[in-house]
Amino acid sequence: MNGSNGAHKATIAMEGGPINQVWLAELAAKGGTNAKACLSEVAKAIGHPLTSSEVAQALDKKLSALPSNQRSQFLVPRNAGLPETDPSLAPPDEECTYLVGNSLGLQPSRTKELVCEELDKWASLGVNGHFTGTRPWVPIDENVIEQSAAIVGAEKSEVAVMNSLTVNLHLLFVSFYRPHGKRNKIMYEASAFGSDYFAFESQARLHGLDPKEVLLPVKARAGEELLRTEDIVAAIQAAGDCLAAVCFGTVQYYTGQFFDVSSITKAAHDVGATAMWDCAHAVGNVDLKLHDWEVDGACWCNYKYLNSGPGAIGGFFVHKKHHDKGLPLLAGWWGQKQSTRCNMEHNWDPEVDAGAWRLSNPPVLQTVSLLASLEVFSRTTMAELRGKSMLLTAYLEMLLEDLFGSDLSVITPSAPAARGCQLSLKFAQERACLATFSALEKRGIVVDHRKPNVIRVAPAPLYNTFRDVQRFCFAFREALNEANGEPAHKRPKV
Repeated sequence: MNGSNGAHKATIAMEGGPINQVWLAELAAKGGTNAKACLSEVAKAIGHPLTSSEVAQALDKKLSALPSNQRSQFLVPRNAGLPETDPSLAPPDEECTYLVGNSLGLQPSRTKELVCEELDKWASLGVNGHFTGTRPWVPIDENVIEQSAAIVGAEKSEVAVMNSLTVNLHLLFVSFYRPHGKRNKIMYEASAFGSDYFAFESQARLHGLDPKEVLLPVKARAGEELLRTEDIVAAIQAAGDCLAAVCFGTVQYYTGQFFDVSSITKAAHDVGATAMWDCAHAVGNVDLKLHDWEVDGACWCNYKYLNSGPGAIGGFFVHKKHHDKGLPLLAGWWGQKQSTRCNMEHNWDPEVDAGAWRLSNPPVLQTVSLLASLEVFSRTTMAELRGKSMLLTAYLEMLLEDLFGSDLSVITPSAPAARGCQLSLKFAQERACLATFSALEKRGIVVDHRKPNVIRVAPAPLYNTFRDVQRFCFAFREALNEANGEPAHKRPKV
């Protein structure tokens, strides 16, 4: 929808009209381009400023019955439990404002129950739990494969749940980085997360290559924070037959930029290179289509938007076009076919899908922690969540727009389709950033700081609300004033 027709539909939405699963999925499919107009019309329809708590509450009420609203299925910390809160600014008995699912998602309310079930089984059955009970341990990962595949846009056979993020990235490189002759270069984003960079560097050394000669970082243009798709594609084309592999973070951890996976993957394939993706900040955040995009391999952690707990078990994807093709991989007994796995014969008889890349039996307690979150995700769709996310993040952006200038800017793309739920707020000075972050902590606002001068704010659509966003924006203004030294008695009250 667009133009006057979009405004009309937004007004109807507050009168029982189309803010539903279909409407949100359509908003996502159209790139969220009219999200701001819809929010403005909602405010107009109920007769209150967009910044008011009345608008936030009205939006939350309208969306409360949708499957994408699952806040009641999560445990939100109270202000009293946080280390830096000031009880005069953050009432101890109230829930904090938790906008840091991009770092660690909230605990699902079912997690403890499922983990305790397995602990009780261990206590009562001992080793027999491997083959008996509601969820036998030997095939425990089968409980989390199908829904994980649905979330990343993959076929079930293309996904394994195993290890942790960087381990899985190394396993992908074993199979998809096969340098030979002059085709030995690895292309990546210059500002890649440190762990990814260390993986690239060490993989080059494992092949006897000098990282300084084979690593090809792609930098943003001078004066810009974001990488342009055309520049990435041009760099791939320029590398040509020297390029062995491309590996990017699907959503960039610092800026929040959602890369054009399809175009970049195609460009890599056109020059004969493989395309791997780190989906740590994308899984459960944006609507991925790993199979359709022809991605060779991908990996992700499950502790951010997938809410599976600190250090949670990771995810792994290998496109089915590579299955049973004899790709080199590191072998372990869990990559064997289940029918022969326990024979202990020294005959490699691997699974014929992504399961062949597994090394060891998955940790049961971590796997059921993931299951607790996937049960919640199964009640909605990534298309619906993506639409709600676009509304929430557009609302966040609109409530802060008048603050943006030379001292504060958003380095996340303005186009909803080119970002996930995160906005990265960049300060001109690190001192102001740290002071503002500290003032937010005192107010029970949980976001995160990335050195040197960025505060990341991520309203996760599965459990965050418009009221969360509204509270953050009010607290952020107060925090900015405090950081600038304005006396408390001159600050506006809620």
